[in-house]
Amino acid sequence: MQHDEVIWQVIRHNHCSYLAKITTGNFCRNPYNVTGVCNRSSCPLANSRYATIREDNGVFYLYMKTIERAHMPKDLWERVKLPRNYEKALEVIDKQLMYWPKLLIHKIKQRLTKMTQMRIRMRKLALKTREKIMTTPRKQIKREARREEKAEKAALLEKSIEKELLERLQKGVYQQSDIYNYPLEEYNKVLDMENLQPVEEEDEEELEVEYIEGYDELEEEEDMEDFGGFATHKSQAGSSDEEDDEEEDDEAVDQSRAKRKMILASKKLEKNGLDSKSKKTRVLVEVEQEDGDERQRVVQ
Repeated sequence: MQHDEVIWQVIRHNHCSYLAKITTGNFCRNPYNVTGVCNRSSCPLANSRYATIREDNGVFYLYMKTIERAHMPKDLWERVKLPRNYEKALEVIDKQLMYWPKLLIHKIKQRLTKMTQMRIRMRKLALKTREKIMTTPRKQIKREARREEKAEKAALLEKSIEKELLERLQKGVYQQSDIYNYPLEEYNKVLDMENLQPVEEEDEEELEVEYIEGYDELEEEEDMEDFGGFATHKSQAGSSDEEDDEEEDDEAVDQSRAKRKMILASKKLEKNGLDSKSKKTRVLVEVEQEDGDERQRVVQ
């Protein structure tokens, strides 16, 4: 079914798709080749018993091919994962290839050594920061320089137009009835600038803020009502003795009203004099009646 010598003769002298001829020699592009050189002992196609090492996602595998699996192409290669430690990997190779040719085992170990060195060097280069050489596109630099120059000229022209429009607007040259051929965008910008000019703010007087108790007036009204009820009770007691004199009752009512007003006025004056955080003062009113004449005493 498979004759190694016949296959090698066909590959070597007729045609091989993996052969690469250069001035230094003949090389093989087959990924399963151990040395990369095109010769009889290194050719993976002309050797029914072959082994090599390949890398898959940073992991090294030992690939082995035997004549017993030649009739099954999908199961032709058997691979064994090698440990990351170099010495342990060598031990695995010796164990798996115990009865294989010594020359092939030596080439496999050389390939493992080279691939391990390459992995170490790749890690060092990844950790090392190197300068990146970049080309300078002259055409692009010149193009950008021309564009910058044109943009600067356009900006100066727009600024001069805005300045001239502002001067004319301040002089009153433009009127609603007249028609002018001028850039509309610059004119609108100038109008916006005129509208957004800061106006001198008048000095606003700082308002004094005071904090007072919210239920103070209600308590005063309740106190006045109690006082009014007490006064009316007394007046009714006095009027019971003299029911015929209606004029005296009217005068007593007027006097009580005047006294209420005086008490409220005195309380307001005291509040204005006190601090906003001071405690509320209570007013005690005593009314005494002697011989029909009323006297009051205000105690703070």
